[in-house]
Amino acid sequence: MCTVILLRRPGHAWPVLIAANRDEMLDRAADPPGPWWPDRPGVVGGRDRSGGGSWMAVNRAGVVATVLNRPGSLGPAPGKRSRGELPLLALAAPDAAAAAAAIAALPAGDWRSFNMVIADRDSAFFLRGLGEGRAEALPLPPGVSMVTAHDPNDLASPRTARHLPRFQAAPPPDPVAGEWTAWAALLADRDTSGDPSLPRGAALNVPPLGGFGTVSSSLLALGADGAVQWLFAAGPPDRAPFRPVPL
Repeated sequence: MCTVILLRRPGHAWPVLIAANRDEMLDRAADPPGPWWPDRPGVVGGRDRSGGGSWMAVNRAGVVATVLNRPGSLGPAPGKRSRGELPLLALAAPDAAAAAAAIAALPAGDWRSFNMVIADRDSAFFLRGLGEGRAEALPLPPGVSMVTAHDPNDLASPRTARHLPRFQAAPPPDPVAGEWTAWAALLADRDTSGDPSLPRGAALNVPPLGGFGTVSSSLLALGADGAVQWLFAAGPPDRAPFRPVPL
C-alpha cells in the first residue's frame, strides 16, 4: 500500500500541502515525474513502466491526482485495467470537483479496488472504488487527512494510528522558504522499535522485505495563485534526496 497525507488550509497562500510515499514491488520499473504522455499535454507525473500509467500526477490547471491500492489488491489481475490509468483520466478535467465526478462516473469494476485522492487549490476529494458499481467520491475537510489502503483517518490502519497524530502536531511546511523538514522526516521514518507492539504495517517508510518496500516519496504544494511546487525523492526518503520537479 501507499500513503497520502493532505493538509487543507482554505484562505492560506498555500491552501493544499501533500506528502506521499509510494510502496511497491522493488523490481517494478518506474520513471520519475515528467511529461511522459504526449497525448496528455500539460500532465506531469511519475510513470509506471509496466502499465504506462501513474501513481501521482498533476496537470497545468493545478489538479493533483493520486491512486492507492485497497487491502488485498496489490498488483495486476487478469481482465482488469491498470489503476495507473485513473490519475491520467482524472487530469483531463479542469478542476478537482470535475475530476472526482469523472472518476465516479466510470465502472469501478474495470479495475481492482482502489483509493484516490484528488485535489486542487479550492477543494479535495477521496474516492473509494470497491471493484464493482461506481466509485464513491467524498469531500475532504480542512485539516489533515491521511489515506492508506484504508479510508481517510481510519485508525484501524496501524500506519494511520501511529502517524496521523504526528502530522497533525508537526509544524506545517513553508513552500516559499523551501522548508519541508518536519514532513520529510516523518516520511523517512521507518523506526517502530520504540513500541514493540506495533506491527510492521505501522512503518510509513516501509523497509524492504520480500521484494516490497517504499520506492519513492513526494512533497507537493498548491498555491492560491495557481503555483505548484513538487519535490520528489527517487528512492526511500531516508536515503534519496528530495529534488524539485520541473513543472
